[in-house]
Amino acid sequence: MKIATSGTERRAQIVSAWSFDVFDTFLLRACATPDGVFERTYELSGISSSCPDVSTSFVQHRIQAEARARRTAKEARGAGEVHIAEIYSCFPFRLFGLSRRDLNDLVESEFAAELELCRANPDMLRQYLDMKRANHRVGFISDTYWDSYRLARLLRACVPGLTWDFLYASCDHGSSKSETLFARYLSEQGIDAGSSFHVGDNEKADIRGAKRHGIRPRYYPQATPQLASTFQRETALFELLCGGAPSRLDHGARTLRRMVAARSAERSPAFHLGATVLGPVMTAFDAFIARRREEVSGPGRTVVVGFLGRDGFLSHRIWQQLHGTTSAYVEINRRVSLIASADTMQPLVDLLSKVFKIDAPTFGDMLKVMPARVAAFFAGFPDGIASGEELAEALPGLMNPAEIVELAAGLRARLLAYLRQAVPGFDDCTDLVLADLGYSGSVQKALRRIFNLEGIGVRLHGAYLMSLDDAFDDLAEEDSAKGFISDLVVSPHVKRMLIRNVALLEQICCSADGSVRDYDGNQVLREINPRPESQIALAAGVQAGALAFAEAAEVVARDFGLSPYATPDVAARWCAATLARLLLLPDDDELALLGELKHDVNLGTRALAPMIDGDFIRRQITARGLSAACTALAPPMWLAGCFARLSPSHAYLYALFGANRLPADVFGESPCDPVQIGLFHGNGEATLETVTVYRTGLGELRLRIPLSRAMGITTIALPLAKFAAEGLLHGVTVQSAATVRDAAESQDAIGIAADSLVYAGVRRNGAHYSTEDGDGCLLIPVAPMAQEIAVYSVAITPLGSVPR
Repeated sequence: MKIATSGTERRAQIVSAWSFDVFDTFLLRACATPDGVFERTYELSGISSSCPDVSTSFVQHRIQAEARARRTAKEARGAGEVHIAEIYSCFPFRLFGLSRRDLNDLVESEFAAELELCRANPDMLRQYLDMKRANHRVGFISDTYWDSYRLARLLRACVPGLTWDFLYASCDHGSSKSETLFARYLSEQGIDAGSSFHVGDNEKADIRGAKRHGIRPRYYPQATPQLASTFQRETALFELLCGGAPSRLDHGARTLRRMVAARSAERSPAFHLGATVLGPVMTAFDAFIARRREEVSGPGRTVVVGFLGRDGFLSHRIWQQLHGTTSAYVEINRRVSLIASADTMQPLVDLLSKVFKIDAPTFGDMLKVMPARVAAFFAGFPDGIASGEELAEALPGLMNPAEIVELAAGLRARLLAYLRQAVPGFDDCTDLVLADLGYSGSVQKALRRIFNLEGIGVRLHGAYLMSLDDAFDDLAEEDSAKGFISDLVVSPHVKRMLIRNVALLEQICCSADGSVRDYDGNQVLREINPRPESQIALAAGVQAGALAFAEAAEVVARDFGLSPYATPDVAARWCAATLARLLLLPDDDELALLGELKHDVNLGTRALAPMIDGDFIRRQITARGLSAACTALAPPMWLAGCFARLSPSHAYLYALFGANRLPADVFGESPCDPVQIGLFHGNGEATLETVTVYRTGLGELRLRIPLSRAMGITTIALPLAKFAAEGLLHGVTVQSAATVRDAAESQDAIGIAADSLVYAGVRRNGAHYSTEDGDGCLLIPVAPMAQEIAVYSVAITPLGSVPR
């Protein structure tokens, strides 16, 4: 075997050949991008000990050193190809406590990083060997700063005994594949271009470069554009949310996702989402559950894993597929467990206080009784519907605590009968691992109270995808709970932002059945499932993709020598970034796919809450400002989706807010010059009032105009020409309450219909307007007021000069 050089003797016979690109084609790295190699170089070089926690600085200086070296080479030699030593000659040694004597040590550290991270692509290796067995000439052509000697070492380290007919490294020849390297290869090797092939991942260098020289290319993309964009967004969120942890090395998690996707046939958008996003998250969570089971195992212990329905449905399916060991799918929800655990009225009061709305029939379904005083309570509300908070406050005066205790005892007996049927070997079990999406362990705590009341000594161990960790300090001493994405992975602020948007995850992970309401003869009695068939089918498609990923990941990880879940904290951080990307920064296709889903609240109501309200966030920003909009309560359930539908930049601003990185003095409001507005009264009189114009961090102007019912205002006249002669009108909203403060803080911001606004002396095209001759007003009709105070808010993006 010979390594091709410029002095290689031309072969006498013209032949055909197969050439392969090396990096990201024949060899793959256990990191998503080459800068992962640089981060590992930092760790191996010893700089990580002498200068800890500066990997980002090291990586950026390594990238800048290469850029400087290539510029210098271009100026000196007319070509930008360089060797690795030339790159490190431009590195700032002193910054990291080094001298130029350390150059070779840095080169060796980076090569050691390549040896550690690179592995042969089995798909390419099979093709390579097939061509070799067919007596084709085969070899490698690579744009690289590693010379042929090191490239050969790297290839043989990944495939011991590998041989080739030619090997070209661009740095040895001072020219890339986009320049003259292909021509040199054809000439020196005597290759017939028209009957030869080149396989590579780079559209410019490998594909267009080969075509230009008559070689037939075979494109092997690193990832689809959609998946590459997903990885970029995940990296941005990792760096934002994961507290400065190194963001380039993921033990091959993204390489695994790329290769599973490459081996998967094209399916529906729902299947694709499951296979590329949800599947990786839930497969990593499955590895966490398996570790939890091992942690609580030991001599004399019999451990069973139970997946809490309905949200644990997908996790249970993945567990069965990957492990095949005994486990249970246990349909217990917060409502059933809290009622069954009641030995006083307090658990029921706590439960009802979290219910949005409830009526008498639903209450009767929950408790199996309808006391006369409770029926009278509901009769006093419009349509017989009260808020959960109102019912919780009144309940101690409506029912005798003894009634609650008796009802709880009956439900508890039925629940335990169901558990003995659903959990294999329940009576012999010493430890039960409860797997669920999360969050505060309310079902686990209620089960503990139930077991204590019934004298059952089974220890309970929570295994949660996301955990509100400050909620677990009151666990019984013998029990335990851990979250995969814990507050040691992301901050509590970030966790609460994720959980505010987790309804989307719940709906695509849960079973197609209605929520449990009771048990009868060991059978589950369920509520009517109000979700439409189309939504159930969509969730099934996403779950099918997730299951396909989980199954393929085992094989692909083994083929590529990847261990993405071996280091729990790294796996957890990347799982958090992957999930956060879906929940916080969805792309347009995901918004179209998921935005129309409804959330089945299943707590005292059969109503479905929308995931996204298209105009909700715009109204909130107009009425209350960006920061207040970021704290909006549900519904809608998918707040980040509402921001994303407004624009991707709004979604990122929301993520910044949740990470506590949205400074109030930048994105708050600052007062500008006041402006006089006209108020027209119902009696025909008109008055002038002065209001302050505010400028926001988004460059918008906002006016808030408080009115009282006693004023009898019918129209507001806003002199646009006086403060924003040309601009974009984002909308007008009204909030109502008993006081100005309560109205201004109200989330119930109603948009004023655009066709009810009157533009006087104003040219208008959609949201854009311009005033004429320094004059022009916006006339806002004032509707009859049902409450004492109404606050009208106007948001405008000015085009031109703005108030100071």
